[in-house]
Amino acid sequence: MDVRLTDLLKVLELETLEVNLFRGESRDIGSPQVFGGQVLGQALVAAYKTIDGAQRDCHSLHAYFLRRGDVDAPIVYEVDRSRDGHSFSTRNVTAIQHGEQIFRLAASFHIAEPGFEHAATMPAVPAPETLRTYSAEDDPRLKMLPERIQRFFASSNRPFEFRPIQDVNLIDPPPSEPSKQFWFRAVDRVPSADAWLHRSLLAYVSDYNFLGAAIQPHGISLMQLQVASIDHAMWFHRECRVDDWLLYVIDSPSAAGARGFCRGSIYSKDGVLVASTAQEGLLRVRA
Repeated sequence: MDVRLTDLLKVLELETLEVNLFRGESRDIGSPQVFGGQVLGQALVAAYKTIDGAQRDCHSLHAYFLRRGDVDAPIVYEVDRSRDGHSFSTRNVTAIQHGEQIFRLAASFHIAEPGFEHAATMPAVPAPETLRTYSAEDDPRLKMLPERIQRFFASSNRPFEFRPIQDVNLIDPPPSEPSKQFWFRAVDRVPSADAWLHRSLLAYVSDYNFLGAAIQPHGISLMQLQVASIDHAMWFHRECRVDDWLLYVIDSPSAAGARGFCRGSIYSKDGVLVASTAQEGLLRVRA
């Protein structure tokens, strides 16, 4: 298995410290703080570890990023088993570093049961096989940026590959519509089909390339901004595998008050809506 995916799976293997208490390690991927998707994925794994009895899978989560995470220190996850009902369970997870809360997650779990079915239609886009995997290293202008930022955008370090529908311009992007689409999948086959693992990995990758849609109408580079996720919400509608191609469709209906709001839909390759996302983030022009 690809070492990048092996390492990500290791990051999601939390150490049990005590009942409802877990510890996770971080990876420095070049972002100014712990990557938000990592904390999101680890917190969901911590919540899953406290789901007992009948099989219940996460159908929704709502999270707030409270403080910057320190990549050089472990993160402790404390789970509150808020409720276990006949068919739903609720968990609240608090991530702690250096004695302070850095992240909070509320997640709901539901047993599988039949019901009404309908879903939005996937937009018509080129198939992933007709597109090339995005590699920031192909842009010579990337060499002008600080080494840490180069590392963040370097595809060689990522456990997922991305094939964008639209052209990517990190340095001097022209103003464009606040929407984008890209295919993504894990760089190798995930060794397990367990729903908890694929949903945790999907939560991890859902934070990639999200807020960029809110910047596109303004023709400004990410390098000129202070960008940080404020909150993140996700709804899991149907089963999927993250090692199969998935289409991420993102749009930004609003930006105001130094905050940008984005929403996303994730489709399987055969056009089935598998998850929805929403996020608001800080978009502050650097002095």
